[in-house]
Amino acid sequence: MNRPLSHIRVLDFGQYLAAPLVGMMLADMGAEVIRIDPPNGPAFDDPAFDMLSRGKKAVTLDLKSDEGRATALELAKRSDVVLENFRPGVMDRLGLGPDTLRGINSQLVYLSMPGFASTDEELANLPAWEAVIAAYTGQFTDMGLNRRLMGINPSFTPLTLASAYGSSFGAMAVLFALNAREINGGDHIEVPLATALLEGLIYNCEQIEDYPERYKSPREVELDRRTAEGLPMNLKFEELSEFLDPFYRTYTCEDGRGFYVVSGSVATHPRRVLETLGLKDLADELPDFSAYLNTADWPAEWSMRNYPVGASDRALVSSAMKAAFLTKPAHEWEELFGAAKAPATAQRFTKEWLADPHALTSGLVLEVETHCHGTMRQMGNVAWLSGDDAAAQKADVSSADLAALLSESERHSGPTQNDTGWLDGLNVLDLTNVIAGPTIGSTLARYGASVTLVQPVEPSVDPWNTVVFGIHAQRGKESILLNLRTDQGQEVLRKLIDKADVITMNGTDEQRDKLGLSPASLEEINPRLILVQLDAFGGPMRGPKSDHLGYDDLAQAATGVMTRFGGSMETPEEHAHFGTIDVLTGFCACVALGSALLRLRETGKGGIARASLAGAGNLIQAQFMYDYATRAPFDESSGREVLGWGPFYHCYEAADQWMFFAAPIERGSALARCPDTADLAELPEDELHKALVERFKTQPLAHWRTAFGDGSSTVVPLASLHQTRDASLQLESNGSIDLTQSTFRVIRHDQHPMGRWCDLVAPNAVRPQSARITIPGPMPKYGQHTRDILARFGYSAAQIDGMIASGAAGECWSEKYLPE
Repeated sequence: MNRPLSHIRVLDFGQYLAAPLVGMMLADMGAEVIRIDPPNGPAFDDPAFDMLSRGKKAVTLDLKSDEGRATALELAKRSDVVLENFRPGVMDRLGLGPDTLRGINSQLVYLSMPGFASTDEELANLPAWEAVIAAYTGQFTDMGLNRRLMGINPSFTPLTLASAYGSSFGAMAVLFALNAREINGGDHIEVPLATALLEGLIYNCEQIEDYPERYKSPREVELDRRTAEGLPMNLKFEELSEFLDPFYRTYTCEDGRGFYVVSGSVATHPRRVLETLGLKDLADELPDFSAYLNTADWPAEWSMRNYPVGASDRALVSSAMKAAFLTKPAHEWEELFGAAKAPATAQRFTKEWLADPHALTSGLVLEVETHCHGTMRQMGNVAWLSGDDAAAQKADVSSADLAALLSESERHSGPTQNDTGWLDGLNVLDLTNVIAGPTIGSTLARYGASVTLVQPVEPSVDPWNTVVFGIHAQRGKESILLNLRTDQGQEVLRKLIDKADVITMNGTDEQRDKLGLSPASLEEINPRLILVQLDAFGGPMRGPKSDHLGYDDLAQAATGVMTRFGGSMETPEEHAHFGTIDVLTGFCACVALGSALLRLRETGKGGIARASLAGAGNLIQAQFMYDYATRAPFDESSGREVLGWGPFYHCYEAADQWMFFAAPIERGSALARCPDTADLAELPEDELHKALVERFKTQPLAHWRTAFGDGSSTVVPLASLHQTRDASLQLESNGSIDLTQSTFRVIRHDQHPMGRWCDLVAPNAVRPQSARITIPGPMPKYGQHTRDILARFGYSAAQIDGMIASGAAGECWSEKYLPE
């Protein structure tokens, strides 16, 4: 009863992944979650559903009967949250829609998670299987620079990104809405999974007018060259190494295992890598100057502080690193790199990660005793609070005592609507950089939080990460530059901390404590202060790699995503989208903050809310992230040539374009209903796939969409993320932006302060009925508000001038908003 959410009751009507994942996140933080099962058992008969049900209580109800419906209504009167992920209208037809349940419990937070927006006339009723959402949104097309250079398009991946992004948005929205109930009352929130997917893949949709060439990687330059010269995209995997940056690639170690290095962009990291490899002399010879100069002022072709390595030195550096890595096995390099604070990790398979000593010791992977599978290794929490001793202790699903539940008093009524943001009045101090950390603050800004970003006077990260990615991740913030190594810089930081309700940082425990933000320090500063901390390999407990540095791709490598996507230890590939895990980790940190705010409201205790890249790496593999003695082999679809998961869940080529065919439930009966495929319905699966490949080529997409337009089967086009972006653009200068009607919405910010227009995905994955969502303002130029913030704290103009002259504070990093 002392868990962060132990005072919250949740009714989980969810099936498959999205809503059950939300329920699992809430149960993992102590909420009482009651799973509502149909009489014939859960629709998702998979061991993953057993994992998603951990810590929950189960009640079997026939919701199509008067008795079952009446019981559900009585439970809703005694609950705080309802979760469902059916197609729009299903819960209404059962008599359990949001208006009905909120009519009997005004304080209820009702979360709906349809595949596509209920207000989208074209898409609302599509059978929204995970891969259908992915295909229609564009996840399978133009999947990454490697695949495009190899001419592999489309590419299928079994990673359930839509449910991962959607569940993190859903959990944060529920918790923020609960925190605001005293003012807003309950709410009906819709999180369309396709919208959440597009938001999660924002950096693959971001477009900047006249994008400077200096920010393009070697692979992007080669793509542009081949396109301009009309050359085929036909590189072999082995040839790609020529177009990979030395500090952003996999190397082979003495034992044959891949070792992935992601150490570009941060000023000190390339040198740490080379020195750890015994290549200090090489590091001393390489150019090293500010990345914030315009390229016309560069004293050399490239700088070690800027990604990528210049073409003149790329082969030299890569060759030296290749030879060095062959001298030791991967596990030795992992220890050496971890100690040196050089970001890198050994490549692993998912099965290996589930048995990894760090994963188990840290609680990123847990061992749970289950009725069905015995001892089961499962993904751990994706969000947690430090000091919550039960965070790593999980129980199997149990039966609820229905009589006891119905004997409790109904929830008290309260306010029913107030058009305010859930986080209005919350002051956030943002100490983060790159993508995952800044995502927290920009997400909180849409709900009404005031966010102040603090960065160093001398930047440690290159403008590709700070500006190009920051155009999205730093929206809605004020910006001040401080030198925290000076007394005056520390004095201003203390003033900012005194004003803050929440501090965000991305770093290890060692880095946190050096900033003076240890648990004991926070308690002394302000017992109500909440620190939101994310890192690479942190978990609810300490482990051997807890203080190792890392980035998105390193979490992919460590947790098995890269070997899953690439298909083998010899061909690992980063999952084909920028920020796949980064953005998700920022969302998971918001989930942890939501829990911390509710605990603060109940107990007056602040503390540390946590998430990690490795935890998010678990989440995007949730459907596979378990193991036990009799588990079926880890043989899910993987590798470059895969286009689906069996003949009934697969990418096919129609007469005019690529499409995705989904009939995972109806299977042969779906084929039998269609005159064009009825003769194939009885074929064995090993023959069916080849037959469908040929049959689908005989008619255009529109024909097949009509032919499979009924039931739970469907056909959808394989869109690209760029097509989805361009089809859903609205100009900022035109005024009102729609955040509620279409599934997809992208804003062209055509009055952006950098002087170029840019296209950014709108903040519309979370759609409350009552609360207000704000489109955050543009990212400020770093240091833009330094003088204003210092003046608010009582510093005179002369004092501010002195601080800037001495280097204790700063006003900018570069002449231009985006260095060119």
